[in-house]
Amino acid sequence: MRITSKGQVTIPQHIREAAGLLPHTEVEFVLEDGRVYVRRLEGAPGRGGALVEHLRGRGAVSMTTDEIMRLTRDE
Repeated sequence: MRITSKGQVTIPQHIREAAGLLPHTEVEFVLEDGRVYVRRLEGAPGRGGALVEHLRGRGAVSMTTDEIMRLTRDE
């Protein structure tokens, strides 16, 4: 395996799957005793959590939940 001129390397699929490293997973690099470790960043929001945080507070609808449900059910 070789590092590209941009500093990139491909993590083999079987290793990504075994470690649970999905696309958009936040990782960190740790240097210990001359070795480099890649590990999932603890406490980082997952893809769903990041999406919820992005959307939080953006709603400008003054309807109640019941009113929204009536609209979605064509009542």
